[in-house]
Amino acid sequence: MNTDTPPATILVIDDHIALAQGFAQALTIAGYTVVVAYDATSALDQAHRHHPDGIILDFQMPFVNGSGFLYRLRASETLRHTPVLVVTGQSLTSEVGKELHELDATVLLKPIGMVDLVARTRSLLGVRNAHLPGGHSAIR
Repeated sequence: MNTDTPPATILVIDDHIALAQGFAQALTIAGYTVVVAYDATSALDQAHRHHPDGIILDFQMPFVNGSGFLYRLRASETLRHTPVLVVTGQSLTSEVGKELHELDATVLLKPIGMVDLVARTRSLLGVRNAHLPGGHSAIR
């Protein structure tokens, strides 16, 4: 009987295409299955389609920002408990920080190195690590 679990799926959402692809590449190398979206609307569609184990979310995006995405995500019965790591390049007001906390999101400030991204993703998922022997990252 095979007791191996499939790799965790991570949804990366960022309107900066190169950054989203860089995050996706680092997470893929670390053993995760990665889905990428470049705006909140398509990200919600991808979330419903793939039911990710975790989400890496850029806060500042056009049209619908990170908070708007999170309100929609948390309204979904099947996705409301998905762990989310919000990454942002700007300081957040205490009101926005409180709102994100109430929406059960973890906040991380950019710039973020790829090793740190992988480590924070592991932490976000708790025991659900990438599908690598011993749960170790391929990124050092």
